[in-house]
Amino acid sequence: MDAIVKNFPASKETQARPSQQEAEDAVRVLLRWAGDDPAREGLLDTPKRVAAAYGELFGGYEQSPEEVLGRTFEEVSGYDDIVLVRDIPFFSHCEHHMLPIIGKAHVAYLPKGRVLGLSKIARVVEIFGRRLQTQENLTAQIASAIDETLQPRGVAVMIEAEHMCMEMRGVQKQGSHTLTTTFTGEFKANAAEQARFFTLARNR
Repeated sequence: MDAIVKNFPASKETQARPSQQEAEDAVRVLLRWAGDDPAREGLLDTPKRVAAAYGELFGGYEQSPEEVLGRTFEEVSGYDDIVLVRDIPFFSHCEHHMLPIIGKAHVAYLPKGRVLGLSKIARVVEIFGRRLQTQENLTAQIASAIDETLQPRGVAVMIEAEHMCMEMRGVQKQGSHTLTTTFTGEFKANAAEQARFFTLARNR
């Protein structure tokens, strides 16, 4: 598939992790910048809570999709048709404003002798979702990870999401949805397979 910009830390030198205290101090600066007083009672524990929340919200940087996808199963009784997990909910954050992206992912692949545990697909969505993202990059990363690790006949990914950076600020268009797709292998080469994927993904 086409080259994809992976959302991994560049190096330990350029990505040295600040201490817990430095993270909490940074939150206090933002509270003062917003116009509030971090020393008032209601905000005393906010820096600690925010640092803990960020550790959870961006926990995808600490996880490897390759490890999650590493175990596959070959006892498939000759099954080689589409495997689709749809409506996988996820939360992410846009890398431009660090505001939430809320959506669902639909992920399919065409097996070539091996299959994944279904929960692994959802976990890959979770891993990449819990990083700073653009929706386009998130869509491509999920497809690339499955394609490179499983080496199926094809992968299809569709993401539908709402972006709080569009709804809470800027143009403030509530309820707008963004849809992105990525196809590899037979899904990319065969329009009929793409159409089947869309039909199955959207058939409620």
